[in-house]
Amino acid sequence: MKKNFQSFFFLLTFYLFFISCQQENNDRKRTTEEKSKRTSISIEADVVFQTIDNFGASDAWSIQHIGNWPDHKKEKIAQLLFSQELDENNHPLGIGLSLWRFNLGAGSAQQGANSGIVDEWRRADSFLKLDGTYSWQRQSGQVWFAKAANDYGVDQLLVFLNSPHVNFTRNKKAFSASGDQSNLAVANYKKFTDYLSHSIKGMENLGLNVDIISPFNEPQWDWADGGQEGTPFWNEEIAEITRLINKSFIENNIETKIDLPETAQLNYLLEDDNKPGRGTQLDYFFNENSTGHIGNLEHLGKAISGHSYFTTSPTSKLIGERKKLNHALKDFQNLKFWMSEYCILGDNDGEIEGNGKDLSIEPALYMAKVIHHDLSIANASAWHWWTAVSVYDYKDGLIYADKNKKDGNFEESKMLWALGNYSRFIRPGAERIQITTEGKLPEEILISGFNSPDNQENILVVINPLNRKIQVQFKNNEKLLTPKSSYVTSNAKNLASVEQGPNISLTEKSITTLIFSK
Repeated sequence: MKKNFQSFFFLLTFYLFFISCQQENNDRKRTTEEKSKRTSISIEADVVFQTIDNFGASDAWSIQHIGNWPDHKKEKIAQLLFSQELDENNHPLGIGLSLWRFNLGAGSAQQGANSGIVDEWRRADSFLKLDGTYSWQRQSGQVWFAKAANDYGVDQLLVFLNSPHVNFTRNKKAFSASGDQSNLAVANYKKFTDYLSHSIKGMENLGLNVDIISPFNEPQWDWADGGQEGTPFWNEEIAEITRLINKSFIENNIETKIDLPETAQLNYLLEDDNKPGRGTQLDYFFNENSTGHIGNLEHLGKAISGHSYFTTSPTSKLIGERKKLNHALKDFQNLKFWMSEYCILGDNDGEIEGNGKDLSIEPALYMAKVIHHDLSIANASAWHWWTAVSVYDYKDGLIYADKNKKDGNFEESKMLWALGNYSRFIRPGAERIQITTEGKLPEEILISGFNSPDNQENILVVINPLNRKIQVQFKNNEKLLTPKSSYVTSNAKNLASVEQGPNISLTEKSITTLIFSK
């Protein structure tokens, strides 16, 4: 009996030892497989591309009303857009925009129903009244937010116009009577430029320093349907008016820079396409041999701006259009590209539908993909979202609010925080750097890298649109790196601080910002 028990005990011990060895082998095999799946990514911080100027969003059209909401609500919205502070759990309180776009309206709001613009939220006010006098109490809601941006340390204020003031337009409306000519009467060019100078001076007296003014918006479109303020412009008109603005700024000792031309699509910077006389604007304005050359004007900014609308799908077009732009810009030394307006419009070749508000991660991932390609292929030095706060059923808002002039509720979108993965951490003066992947990484994974302005950190933004986690490591000169901090936007997180070791796990359907000390 004792001998049988000893034999049983020996067999049990041997079996348990065998199982333990098998488990150890399986663990070792699994670890080896995981390591083989983990891709190494090299940060080449000495290979530098463009310098980042800013990330921004506009106050059109809702801020004119929401700026008059109860203090605690508009203050919270301002915090979400502008704050660079962290809460007690190290989570960002806001997305830290570094540029704010202020809509200097054409006065259609003062015309009311007579403006011809049916949606009163798309009518815009102006400091200039219909009787020709100025009132600096107008646009008070927008002024409040512009001052809040300044208080939060937003670096730059840009004033933009969708249309000249109705006092100067041919049809006395803020939209064009037809697409055959611009709505600004030639006889009023001088009045228009003086109006810009006077408005800038008046805003200075309100405590708002206007760094940049953008007098023209999407000049390729006809803007004849009364859906919003707008007018077409032909290249020769833009050149002539810009010369007059430059002259007015010199005469009035104004330091504001001029941004143009805010093309409706990126391809209009390079070609006429279906808008002869309104396209090929890079060459027309900045080629020294062009009759429209204005690149030497004292107040013209050293950037050309365009909008990414309708050039983002399919992926071949997203990449191809930006490669063409980057190639063309190489012939223009010291001229930067600003992507100055975008939101998700149209059906995007079936990839995502612009109609319909969606607070989920899907539009945020699409937005991040556009940002990545604008920065990494087109070498954009600035990137601006269209509207900071939307009251519409579109994928156009960082924040969505009730369509109520006096009070209402608001909610954050994932697009707010996805933009924050860039804007909160990639500050003005940061430089984009080269990132090299060693090993196989799914082509859907997009990575961009930056030197911080003080050159003390590397900031990496990684987009994982897949339905599974991805394992990666980051190296510098073969040294394995551990991020000092990591911030994730996903289905479950809004730019949340997440601790990471050297073996980094990218959450499924996420945008992750990684910060490494140099």
